[in-house]
Amino acid sequence: MNNRRVAYSLSLLVLLGLSGCASIEPWVKPYERDKLADPIMAFGRHPVALQHVAHVQDSREGAKGANGSGGGGCGCN
Repeated sequence: MNNRRVAYSLSLLVLLGLSGCASIEPWVKPYERDKLADPIMAFGRHPVALQHVAHVQDSREGAKGANGSGGGGCGCN
């Protein structure tokens, strides 16, 4: 009886350990990403103005920030 319990516990432990090796799928499917890029999902009311402000800030700082605006530090873009 005790050997069965040990064997059952070990097999359960192995199964739980192997379940962590499952592949991770993205929560959002590629065909659903257009809904996330909808302008209504933006943080501000004027996304073009926010992009301009972010570009000006990046140009003044001399480095590209993590806000996604393009351009260099010289202000020539």
